[in-house]
This record gives sequence, structure tokens and C-alpha cells, in this order.
Amino acid sequence: MTYDLEAVRAQFPALALSDNGTRRIYFDNPAGTQVPKVVADAVSNCLLTTNANGGGYFASSRAADAVVQSARDAMADFLNAPSSDEIVFGQNMTTITLHLSRSLGRLFKPGDEIILSRMDHDANVWPWVMLARDLQLEVRWLSFNRETFEFDLDDLDKLITEKTKLVCVGGASNLTGTINDVRAICRKARAAGAFSFVDGVQSAPHIATDVSDIGCDFFVCSSYKFFGPHQGILWGRREVLERLEPYKVRPAPSSIPGCFETGTQSHEGIAGITATVDYFAAIGASMGEVLCRGESADETVRRDQVRAAMKLLFAYEEQLARHLIEGLQSIDGVTVQGITAPDAMNRRVPTVSFTHVNAKPAAVAERLARENIFVWSGHNYAVEVAQSLGLFDSGGVVRVGPVHYNSITEIDELLAILPGILGA
Repeated sequence: MTYDLEAVRAQFPALALSDNGTRRIYFDNPAGTQVPKVVADAVSNCLLTTNANGGGYFASSRAADAVVQSARDAMADFLNAPSSDEIVFGQNMTTITLHLSRSLGRLFKPGDEIILSRMDHDANVWPWVMLARDLQLEVRWLSFNRETFEFDLDDLDKLITEKTKLVCVGGASNLTGTINDVRAICRKARAAGAFSFVDGVQSAPHIATDVSDIGCDFFVCSSYKFFGPHQGILWGRREVLERLEPYKVRPAPSSIPGCFETGTQSHEGIAGITATVDYFAAIGASMGEVLCRGESADETVRRDQVRAAMKLLFAYEEQLARHLIEGLQSIDGVTVQGITAPDAMNRRVPTVSFTHVNAKPAAVAERLARENIFVWSGHNYAVEVAQSLGLFDSGGVVRVGPVHYNSITEIDELLAILPGILGA
């Protein structure tokens, strides 16, 4: 089967919007994607027909409970999780991580060590740094090669000791676009008896996620980064979640996953999660190659359809990334801050950041906005990355983030305008 871009774009109402007669080009996707109509419809339907708190005997409350359970089932399929009981919802990835860090910290003692990455978004850095300060833990840093934009995992072997209790890493960088070998990293953490925490916010929109294969203890992501509503999602290994003491009020549930969900959740947002997963599944069913049903009876058709969709979409996004990078490299004074080899596009997501010898990133982003081309500039909350690359004090980068609803034509429009903005 082949990828039908126009059929996909037709599902996103925002892609048809224009301002003063100029159409919008959304390259701001690493910070938040647009949503298909089915997601907006699901959110609306929840608010209009199942708007109640959960746990009641009456119809709307029972329906609200069903909405939440449906979304747990959907995310278990999306992440290939063993059980929907291991799916926790929250406001966003940052809030979930701050909460979990406090619960996990109860298992640590002064002098214990945690390993953090210089490639991560600050949401997978600073919550743990603050925990270390509070509990007198030692922080050890895994740096990346500034020429290859990848980790040397031999460095991780040197960092892990008998005191290591936690290893935190991102699935993909929101600045350089590098896809990290989280499976190998989690294997090393597990061998040392340490917990592993994977920030999948930037990887989940682009590559199939299999928490069982990754072997992590925790995996967090945000559905608004993969065409859904503003929600955070945590998968946690059951035996680990059940060891933790959640920060909650007394009447809240004592069992997982509800004990980690503080207060009343956004049921409308959660309803949108189910629709988002079903959106991927529909692409997999209609355009992808669903090669197998899997050996386990627990492996559902939707799981296979989602994997087929992600494989198809990643191949298309590789084309976008390659075209964008080649175009940027043809402009005098531009440096792409990430993997650029044409045969290495499978080791990065299509998020592409660049700098120019003269132009300030914020000025470039502002000029592109006048053309209704939406990009981000700055450090993009990847503080450690920007500092490692020596770009933090100079304004960071211009970040262009195409996804599967973007086109080569849109990239060409960007590349045609950029030289004039950059003075190249």
C-alpha cells in the first residue's frame, strides 16, 4: 500500500486555515501538533454526553468511567503495554514526572546516584536534579558526542556504579532529533539493578513504541505531541508502581493506576486519546502493511495496525527530513545541529534544528511567521543540549519540525524564503 498524503491532510481542519489569504504551514509540531477532526469530535462528544465525575451509579458517571477505561486500553495498544492498569493519565509529561519523582525518591537514600542525560528536555532533567538536591543524591551526567550528536554507550558503562539507582533518558531529542538506543540503555540500567525512566515525548509521534521490548520501568509521553489533546501519559511497570507511595489525598483510590491520578482528570482530553490511537490504527489498516497478528492472544488487531501506521509514516518522514536537511545545507552560513548523513535518517526524527553565522534564531522565526510559516527558536527547553553545543547564550537554534501531514512542497516554500531572510 502507499501513503495518501491528501487523504491524511483532509482529516486535519487546521491545515486548511489561512490568515489574510496566506495559508498556514505548521512546522512547529515538536511543541504540539494539530489534531484530526475525529479527535475534536471525541472531545466534544465527551463534554456533551458523558460530562460527569467517575465512580457513580448513574448513567453519565458510568459513561465517564467507560471513557477513561477505553483510553487506558487504547494507550496500552499504542505502547504495547502488558496491561491497561499500568497506564496513568495526567496534565502533561512534566507534571507526571514531578509527581513520580517524589514517589520514587522515597526508595532512595543520601549518597545514591542517578544518571541524567545532556541530550534531554528539561522535563526529564530538572525534576530529578531537584530531587537529588532534596535527598542528597549524586547526579552523574551522560554526555553526547557534539560531532555525531549521539551517545557513546561505553560512557554509560563508566558512569554506572553499585550506587546507581535510576537512569533517565529521552527516546529522541527535541532539539537535535537524534533517536537514542533506549533499549540498550535500559538493559544496562536493569543489569545494574537501577530503575529506568524514558521520556518518549519526542519519539512517540514518529516511531512505534514497545515498552515491553524497551525494557524500561517507566515511559512517559504527551498526546498533544502525537496529534491528540493536551494530556500526559505514563506507563509504569506494575511491580514498580505497586512499590511506590503516591502523593494523593486520602479518599483517592489506593490501587494503581488511579492512585497516581491526582484529582478529577480531564475526561474530555482522555476521550481524545482514544480517538488519536484509533486515527493511527485507521492509517495502518487502510495504507499500511499489517504483517502479523502477533503470537500472544493479548496482542490486539489495533496494536498491529498502529505499528503498521508508524512504520509507514516514519518512512515518509524520512523523506521529509532528508529533503529539508539537504536544502538547508545548500544555504551559505547554515549549520544543521544534528545528524545529516543521508543514510542515517533512520537514526533521527524529522525535527531539524539549524543555526546561521549571522542571523539570530528569534529574528529568523519572526520573519518566517510573517510568511505564515510556523517554527520555534531558542533552546526549546533543551537546556543541557543547547549548553553542550555552545548555543544557549547565542539564542539557541531555529527548529523546523515537519510531521506526516506536511509535504515536500511546504518544505520547498520554506527553503525558497530562507536565503532572503538569512541574507545568503
